[in-house]
Amino acid sequence: MARSALHPVALVVATTVVLLAAAPRGGEAITCSQVYGDLISCVGYLQGGPIKQQCCSGIKSLLAAAQTTQDRRTACGCIKTAAAGLSGIDYGRVSQLPGQCGISVSYKISPNVDCSKIN
Repeated sequence: MARSALHPVALVVATTVVLLAAAPRGGEAITCSQVYGDLISCVGYLQGGPIKQQCCSGIKSLLAAAQTTQDRRTACGCIKTAAAGLSGIDYGRVSQLPGQCGISVSYKISPNVDCSKIN
């Protein structure tokens, strides 16, 4: 169950990774635990349920935390690692997630994003 919970989180971050490129902030280095914690409440939405305010708050928190290029690349890698080998996520909902949370994204959201190209 933990694996399937992380997959949606990873895909949310695929969504968020795109968002991260625009999120400057200072502070400590981001960790996978932080990424997963911020995004775990989005799992239900990605599996067809209603969006929860905690999901949007988590995405916004992650965006604020991922201040440096390295933070954004780390978050991307965390998400891709969690997503590896998991299935059952509605990818259409992944791409809809920023709009559901009132966040604008000018990039295509994809689980195949190249983390090394995140700025």
